[in-house]
Amino acid sequence: MCGIAGIVATHALRPDDLGRVLRMRDVLAHRGPDGAGVFVDDRAALGHRRLSIVDLAGGAQPLANEDDTIQVVFNGEIYNHADLRPQLEGAGHRYHTRSDTETIVHAYEQWGDDCVLRFRGMFAFAIWDAPRRRLLLARDRLGVKPLYWAWAGDRLLFASEIKAILESGLIAARANEAVLPEVLATRGTAGEETLFRGIHKLMPGHLLTMVDGHVQQRRYWDVPTAPEPAATAKGRAEDAEAFRALLDESVRVRLMSDVPLGVFLSGGIDSSAIAGLMARRLGRLQTFSVAFEDRACNELAYAREVATAIGAENHEVIVGERDFFGALPRLIWHEDEPIAHPSSVPLFFVSELARRHVKVVLTGEGSDELLAGYGKYPRALLNWRLGGLYASTVPGAMRRGLAGLVDRLPGKIGRYARRSFLAVEHAPDMAFFDNFAAVNLARQRDLLSPRLRELVQRERAYGAVMAAFARPSPDRPLLDHLLYADLKTYLVELLMKQDQMSMAASIESRVPFLDHHLVEFAWRLPPDRKLSGFTTKRILRDAIADVVPPSILTRPKAGFPVPFGRWLQSGWHGVVRDVLLDRRARERDVIAPAAVEQLLASAARGVHGSADVVWSLVNLELWFRTFIDGEGIQTLPSPVPAARTGAADPQLVAS
Repeated sequence: MCGIAGIVATHALRPDDLGRVLRMRDVLAHRGPDGAGVFVDDRAALGHRRLSIVDLAGGAQPLANEDDTIQVVFNGEIYNHADLRPQLEGAGHRYHTRSDTETIVHAYEQWGDDCVLRFRGMFAFAIWDAPRRRLLLARDRLGVKPLYWAWAGDRLLFASEIKAILESGLIAARANEAVLPEVLATRGTAGEETLFRGIHKLMPGHLLTMVDGHVQQRRYWDVPTAPEPAATAKGRAEDAEAFRALLDESVRVRLMSDVPLGVFLSGGIDSSAIAGLMARRLGRLQTFSVAFEDRACNELAYAREVATAIGAENHEVIVGERDFFGALPRLIWHEDEPIAHPSSVPLFFVSELARRHVKVVLTGEGSDELLAGYGKYPRALLNWRLGGLYASTVPGAMRRGLAGLVDRLPGKIGRYARRSFLAVEHAPDMAFFDNFAAVNLARQRDLLSPRLRELVQRERAYGAVMAAFARPSPDRPLLDHLLYADLKTYLVELLMKQDQMSMAASIESRVPFLDHHLVEFAWRLPPDRKLSGFTTKRILRDAIADVVPPSILTRPKAGFPVPFGRWLQSGWHGVVRDVLLDRRARERDVIAPAAVEQLLASAARGVHGSADVVWSLVNLELWFRTFIDGEGIQTLPSPVPAARTGAADPQLVAS
């Protein structure tokens, strides 16, 4: 795991470009504290920060081919590099290191851009082909590793994090207000755009080439979206056995490391499966778990149960509210954009804990989007079936009247009814996604200032996710459309959380569930192997029944609960209010102060859903201050009177 950055000019670099690349590189020091390197010629300057994982002595970057004409900077791991090496050596390529990085440069020489199709791993890399004056940027299939780029006059800039592009001094930090409806509704941007004007994401499974100022992008990988050909029916047990073999193999290849490794363990089925399979290969395993002081948000008992069952050495960190709010502003700087999910904060603390013992961790990320692990999937399918019957038997005028009545229902019954077929038309359109938004469009129109309200349109908020939803063939089941949309949008945002929070602590995280062989196999399974009635992740439960305790297999999914709403009902309400309604926020003219006052009052009373909206707005305001105002990492004061007493440091426990 590393940080990469660079500037490539269409004609010639300028005298100060080397200094710019060094600043870009070194603002990423948290991604690579073990070493730094740079390459420069007349057109390209490449920078690299290294976190040493494989070939500790010989893997320094930038790394070149035999005659120094092709250079690469690389972030990630190529797990099958040892398998590719004999083929490349047989073709005449000479290795000088044991690193997977060198395989990339030789594979590019041998197979050109299609080298990415032979790589098994997580990666974001840049190749400068000096004789051809050609830059290649590549990002792994699922988007585990990030890569951003931007134009600055006649120069293309790229980096692992947005802050490195800003550090060049060639791109001004300007808010891309056009994507605010999408950011508020879906917690991120699903397409190439970011919240910074002019700075783009290279999309997962894509390549970008630049030759003499001409940029082209192309997709090189996707899961199958066409109808699947008829296949011989296989039994549930046979499918589970095949899935287990692929998952076990995915774990095995991700144990490639010259440094100690462990696993993040929440006590849920996903991380428990990874931990159990790792323990069978490694013997004594180190696991790392996090929880809050609030007992309602503390599930360490499940993690301890798994650790005991597999004979692991479990390490724990307990996070308090002061820890949470104390770290939040710094983590927004690490994230580059507003933090989508409050669970990012405890993820940082468990990453810091793990860094004291290991440099690499495996995680359970990706299983939910691959195998229909969220409760929304069975609810959506049930609503779809009932909605079809409802639409075909009840006249439209009566349906509209009933929808109006449902909208006025109070409490929990009203919340569920408004998300049901009684209130949502029987069509998987943008209204469907708005019904499950973090901040839906009606609320955005209330909360945003008058100058921004015209931006609040369905297409702006949901165009990208709807395009992903529509991409699979209409002949594929509805579940496939839902999973594809999440795989291409929601999961990518979660992976950025995983990357930025782990790299903030200078630790590498690996995701076995997103090995592309496993993903392709799972995508071809019939829907009932993933979702069987209201049983989610059916095939995973079948596949690892002998790996984790039965109580873990049958426990309800809990996500990662964060008591942010309860904290807003204590002294932290005043702290958050000061952030959202002080002079700077009012003069920014992004929010409508009176509406935000009402929102904060609702959050103080514990009104359902209010805390989620407050979370989105406070992150947005802190992001504006950090980047757009140029104030750098912010601080939040402790509430007065203090919400609790005691040490501010997280509590560490080893069992």
